[in-house]
Amino acid sequence: MDTPLELSFHNLQPSPAIETSIRRRVAKLEKIYNRLVGCRVSVESQHNQHRTGNVCTVHIEMMVPGETIVVSREPHHPKESFAHPRLHGSLRQAFHAAEARLKAFKAQQRGNVKRHEDSALIGDTDVLSGKAYGPR
Repeated sequence: MDTPLELSFHNLQPSPAIETSIRRRVAKLEKIYNRLVGCRVSVESQHNQHRTGNVCTVHIEMMVPGETIVVSREPHHPKESFAHPRLHGSLRQAFHAAEARLKAFKAQQRGNVKRHEDSALIGDTDVLSGKAYGPR
């Protein structure tokens, strides 16, 4: 990366273990797409609840040449989705989504992504010839 990793924590204390985990995951993103220019990771604790646990939101901004890819993960219904929400689970989900977005971006740049406009078939009829296809 051209610029160093920007890491910020809001409403929670940064820990060396979490920082190490984030740096390791960002290094994996760099292996997926080696032209990554910069990366910002923001971890925010939405509230402090001693009964249900702290719900954390993770935002990842990946700067690639000419574009910024943003991934934001937050639990929709923390009490239903997570019996004990943890920061590690939120980080894992966010970086998994970031990897998928980066792989999709890389495939799009290579031209491996099919465009829907090129599809000539709608339903059971070939649009260009007007003939039905498939077993009848």
